[in-house]
Amino acid sequence: MTDKSDQPGAGRLRLNLRQLEVFVATARSGSTRGAADRIARSQSAASASLTELEDVLGVPLFDRLRRRLLINENGRALLPKAASLLDQALELQQLFSGEHAMPLKIAASLTIGEVLMPDLVARWQALHPVSPVHLMIGNTREVIAAVAALEVDLGFIEGPQAHPDLVLRPWLSDEMVVVAAPSHPLAAKRRLTPENLRTARWAMREPGSGSRELVDRWLLEHLGQIDVAFELGSLEAIRRLVAAGAAVGCLSRLAVANALDDGSLVALRTGLPPARRRLAIVMHRDKRMGRGAEDFLRHCDADRTPRHPGTP
Repeated sequence: MTDKSDQPGAGRLRLNLRQLEVFVATARSGSTRGAADRIARSQSAASASLTELEDVLGVPLFDRLRRRLLINENGRALLPKAASLLDQALELQQLFSGEHAMPLKIAASLTIGEVLMPDLVARWQALHPVSPVHLMIGNTREVIAAVAALEVDLGFIEGPQAHPDLVLRPWLSDEMVVVAAPSHPLAAKRRLTPENLRTARWAMREPGSGSRELVDRWLLEHLGQIDVAFELGSLEAIRRLVAAGAAVGCLSRLAVANALDDGSLVALRTGLPPARRRLAIVMHRDKRMGRGAEDFLRHCDADRTPRHPGTP
């Protein structure tokens, strides 16, 4: 009997990492020109590698629409596996270059990115000085999109979210607090009425943020409506606006802890039930985590008690 594994071409690897690198870069940029820019190759070489990969697999990975390449069902099935293989190849390449020499890519929503991540990353770098960290900060919707598109290894978000390609892991607890400047008329009241809160001018995060979704559900459930006078995509901008007395705000207690301590903001006695939330870590369901990402997760789990910014 003839052993099929001895036949010419049987079991022989016909795709290569360069083809997968071009495919992943094309999926992320939407064109071979964009892919070529990402991986420092010519557009013709990138196009040739992508064509070779599709020929090897026997299926198209993109739908061609004018000059755009839209990833199709075949491409979406391949993408997490290809990205994992490339990460493993980079780990092998860096194996003797030092611990976690491959950059760790993280995305965090605004409260986590501005309040918690700087301290976490600083302590991580102290323990792993040759392990670079690339941190992207955006709203929850942007973090979810980055993890789903395999642009980052880990995401950190505020509040519950659902996505078919992602797994959410509970992390830290937080709560929202209504704050105002000490000089604001509502700050002097022993207890606020719903009408006080409904007629106040509010400064809020932008739609799409986890904080805004939670605040909308919480306040609208109990108040029916509020006057959102300002929508801002920056925690610091909201803190400054509220501290100047222009509006009241509803922010994470983690984000305003220092301002409450130094008296530049006060927590209003709203009489509303607490609005607690769970911060979560987001991972892609089909992508194998690298050694650096696994170690960073253990680092986050070991530090479950958040420190206020500036606390040693």
